[in-house]
Parts: sequence; structure tokens; C-alpha cells
Amino acid sequence: MEVNRRARTFLITGGGGYFGFRLASALLKTSSNIVLFDVNPPSQELPEGVVFTRADIRDYAQVEDAVRGVHCVFHVASYGMSGREQLNTKLIDEVNVKGTENILRACVAHGVPRLVYTSTFNVVFGGQEIKNGDESLPYLPLHLHPDHYSRTKSIAEMQVLKANGSQLKNSTGVLRTCALRPAGIYGPGEQRHLPRIVSYIEKGIFRFVYGDPDSLVEFVHVDNLVSAHLLAAEALTEKHQHCAAGQPYFISDGRPVNNFEFFRPLVEGLGYSFPTLRLPISLIYLFAFLTEMLHHVVGRIYNFQPLLTRTEVYKTGVTHYFSMRKAREELGYEPKQHDLEDVVQWFRGRGHGKKSSQSSIRKLILDVVLVVAFAAVVLSCLPVVGH
Repeated sequence: MEVNRRARTFLITGGGGYFGFRLASALLKTSSNIVLFDVNPPSQELPEGVVFTRADIRDYAQVEDAVRGVHCVFHVASYGMSGREQLNTKLIDEVNVKGTENILRACVAHGVPRLVYTSTFNVVFGGQEIKNGDESLPYLPLHLHPDHYSRTKSIAEMQVLKANGSQLKNSTGVLRTCALRPAGIYGPGEQRHLPRIVSYIEKGIFRFVYGDPDSLVEFVHVDNLVSAHLLAAEALTEKHQHCAAGQPYFISDGRPVNNFEFFRPLVEGLGYSFPTLRLPISLIYLFAFLTEMLHHVVGRIYNFQPLLTRTEVYKTGVTHYFSMRKAREELGYEPKQHDLEDVVQWFRGRGHGKKSSQSSIRKLILDVVLVVAFAAVVLSCLPVVGH
């Protein structure tokens, strides 16, 4: 289907992913033209009014072709958020930094007046405790980021906000930009984090928790994040005095919670027992560090999935949550309350859940493997006799 570029048209980079498709579905209620820009198509059937363009954000010519006639860009595309993707620094650079440069350059060249960038909490967080932080917090110094994804997202966000007010070519207007910094996203059908967690639960790997039981983090339901993006796009218009132009906003459900307690309903809802063993976060961080080092050595031969990365340990075990005041006052953002019940039902509807015939021998073997692995980590830190 061809896009009528004379009507109001929205382009969503990373539109083939979970969030991009949900955003497109919401936009259909107010707009007839949405273009999904991605290297991979969405798994769902495209509704009327949505067009998929297979293209690579690293290729400027493809980006330039996609933005022609577009009135607003939602720049969602990124790479390296979690797992082994975090360790592919070259591709992370190319997508997150070069890709953002291409989008901004094309928007200016072809008169796109609005851009909403999907950023991350991590632009200010690097493992330090943050309680009720706000947008006045400085960017974490780039060399202090424990992972390349967060570092490149910080660089890209700075580029996006710096581009605000750029004169559009062949136009009297300027480019208006803003950045949304969401917490970890969840919702039925989410494909990046939840399947990995469920896999760990079902394989018997989720046998312990770690960190301070009073530590608090945040999450954001996909519907709340969609709402925030729609509000941000409107807040860049003249109707709203361009109030969001050049501004960052933290976005979450606004309910700080212990990371592991947040997932308790998922664990128990699938029929499993919630773990009672609690390990020190320093031990888990060391384990993650050694795992990353191992991946660095053998990753080209065997690209295994790390159980956890250092950044994931910090994000799940160290308190960091933020005020929604600015988003509420300037965007009109009011997050709705959600829980994991729809997520549990989504997984159960696809055959997940504890089976009564699960082998006790397999569980015993996994327990032994985990104990041996952590013992090896501890022993590796002890001094060698005679040295």
C-alpha cells in the first residue's frame, strides 16, 4: 500500500518491534498514515493505514527516502539493550549513534518538524543510588557507563536535544525535538526481556535473588509508554507552545518496587516457587564481569547468552527511581495502574507454566551446577598460597 504523504504522516524507526507496533496501533486512532521503518517486519499483520518499510537506519540513503513527506518521527530504533547484544560494541555504535545522526540529518534536509526520541534511564544512571531523581540530574560521564549501550544512548540523546531548533532546509520552520527516558518496559507480548526471564524460570535457573530487599526500581507498562509518546509529540506542536522542545522526560508507572518482588506474580502465576535464597550483589556483579570476559574471549566462536551482564545487575539490584512531576506538568502524563496478570495469561496461553511431570533429577543437577559455578567465582578471588 502506498502512503499518502499529503495527509499527516508518522514514521516510527524500530517500528517492527514490540513497542513500535503498539505505538503505531495507537496512532491509527488519530492518523491515517503510519510508516514502520525497520530491518525486520512486525510479527503481526499490518492494519489498514500502516505501511512497513524494510530499511537500515545505518544507511543514510534509505533513511532519507523514508522521511520524505513525514510530519513527525518517533525514533525508537536501538541496539544492545540487554544480554549478549550489550557486548557487540561495533553494531551498538552504528545503530545508536550513527543511526541517530542519519535520522537528524534527514529530518533537517526534508523539513520534518518534530522528532520524539526514545531514550533510557541509563543516561544518568550507572550503578549509583538515585531516589526520586529528576531531569536536573547531569548526564553520567561517558567513561563511567558500565556498558556501551547506555553510553551510546547518552550520546544520541545529547545529539537529539542539541538538534532542537535546527533550521529546516527549504522551510521557514525549525526542527523540534524531545527525549523520553523510560524505565524497563513490560506488557503482554513483550519480546526482549520477559521471554528471557520466563526461560530462566522454566529451566530452573531462577533459584536465587540478590541485593538489598529494600532496593527499589521502576517499570513502565507498554500502554503508559505509548501514551507518553503521543503526548510528547503533541507537546512539540504550536498548539501546545512547543513546550516539550529541547526537553528530556523520565517515564515510568510511577510506582517504585523491588525488582524481584515485581516479578513474583509472574513466577507464582506460572506455577513456580519464588526463591528464598538471597545472594550479595557484589558476588553477582563479579559473576557477571567474569561472564562478560569469557564472552569476549569465545564470543566469536560461540555467541552464548550471558546469564546476566554487569549493567543488568545494577539495573535490577540498585535503587534508582525518578519523579514523574515534569512529565505530568508539561506533557499531561498520567500513568494508569497495571499488573502482570495479563502477562501471566499471555504466557499461559502459549503453553508456558510448570508441568507436573518436571524431573526432580534435573532440578538437582541445576542446583549443583549453580553451586559449583558460584563456588568457582568465589575461589577465583582468593589469593594463591605462596604469592
